[in-house]
Amino acid sequence: MAGNTEPLSPRSRLAVTAGRAAAAVSRAAGRGSGSVIGGKVALRLDPDLLARVAQHLDVVLVSATNGKTTTTRLIAEALRANGGVVSNALGANMPAGITSALAGGAEEQYGVIEVDEKYLAGVARDVTPKAIALLNLSRDQLDRAGETRMLAERWREGLQGQKAVIIANADDPLVVWAASSSPNVVWVAAGQEWKDDAWSCPSCGGVMQRPDDDWFCAECGFRRPTPSWALSGDHVLDPHGSAWPISLQLPGRANKANAATSAAVAAAFGVAPQVALERMGSVTAVAGRYDVVQYAGRDIRLLLAKNPAGWLETFSLIDAPPAPVLLSVNARGADGTDTSWLWDVDYSRLAGHPICVIGDRKLDLAVRLEVAGVDFQVCNDADDAVRRCPPGRIEAIANYTAFQDLRRVVGN
Repeated sequence: MAGNTEPLSPRSRLAVTAGRAAAAVSRAAGRGSGSVIGGKVALRLDPDLLARVAQHLDVVLVSATNGKTTTTRLIAEALRANGGVVSNALGANMPAGITSALAGGAEEQYGVIEVDEKYLAGVARDVTPKAIALLNLSRDQLDRAGETRMLAERWREGLQGQKAVIIANADDPLVVWAASSSPNVVWVAAGQEWKDDAWSCPSCGGVMQRPDDDWFCAECGFRRPTPSWALSGDHVLDPHGSAWPISLQLPGRANKANAATSAAVAAAFGVAPQVALERMGSVTAVAGRYDVVQYAGRDIRLLLAKNPAGWLETFSLIDAPPAPVLLSVNARGADGTDTSWLWDVDYSRLAGHPICVIGDRKLDLAVRLEVAGVDFQVCNDADDAVRRCPPGRIEAIANYTAFQDLRRVVGN
C-alpha cells in the first residue's frame, strides 16, 4: 500500500489551486491542456510539490525513447483491477506536467507516470516510486538529449541503489547497463528491432556480439541477463513458464512488447497476468495514436514515429502496396531541431506505395526519399495530400508536432 498520507500544507494547496487556475486559462485560450503551464506555476509556488502530491501513491515510472505513452496507458489499465489510478495520459512527461497530473489524484491509490528520459533520475528522487519500467534507448532529438550512451550513464548513476523494483528490457544492452546498478531488477525479454545504437559495449566500448537473440561483449564479459518474463509470439511467458495470450487492439510487435513489460509491472503489484492482459485489450488508441479517422471520404490511420527506431516499427504496421502513405515531419522544439536522423531511416521499405509529403521539413524529407529511390509527391498541406489520394485507406505517419497538426486538420 502507499505510504505517507499527510494532508497537503496550506502552501501546497495554494500551489495546486493556482496551477489549476493557470491551466484553465490556458485551455480557455486554446493553448492545449494547460498541464505544463499549470505545473510550472504550482512548482514556482511550492518547489517540493511533486514529492508532496505523490506521497500517498504507489508510483510506477515508465521511461524509454519509444513506447512510453502506450506502456503507461497499458499499465494504468492493468492496475485499475486493484484500485484507482492517476496518470499523465496525454504525455506531459517532464516535472511540471507530472506534477499537474499527480495533483489531480488525491483520492487514487496508484500513480502511473511516463517520464522523459532526461528527467527520470530527478523524478525518481522526488516521488519514491515502487516500480520503474525501462523499455529502450535509441537516438532521438540529438540536439536536446545527446548521445544515447551518455543518457544510459545518467540512468545508471541516477538509479544506483534505487529501492524500487526495476522492470527492464533484457534485449537492449543500454537499458541493461543502466539498470544493472539497481539491486532489484526484473528482466523482460521484450525484443529490440532497432540495434544501431547498441553495437558497442556501454561498459567497455568493445564490439558487441549478437548471435541470434543473444548479445554479449567478448572483451569485458558484459552480456544479456536471463529474463524471467518474455514476449513469445502472441503470448507473454511469466516466471513460472505459463503462457498468457495477448489480445491487444493496438497493432504491431512493439505493442506486444509493451504489453509484456506491462504485465510484469502489474504482477509486481499483485495483478495476475491473465487479468492484466485482458484489461489491456480494452485499449483502442493512445492519445490519438492508431486512431482511424474519416476525412474527405478517406479512412486515415494516424501513426506516430519520432525517430529511426520508431519509424522502423511503424513501417512494419503498413500493409503491402498500394495503400497510400502520408508522411509529415516538423523540427520544432518538441521534435528536436536536428533532422539528420532522417538519413538513418530505411525509406526504401515504402517502395510501391503512393507517398505524399507534408510538414515544416517536407523538403528535407523529399531529398531523403529521392536518394532512397522512392516515388513521392510534395503537397501543400494535409488537406491537399489527402485529396490527392484515392478514396479508401491512408496510412499517415508523422513525428510529434506534425502528428498534432495532422490531428487538428483531419479530426479527433
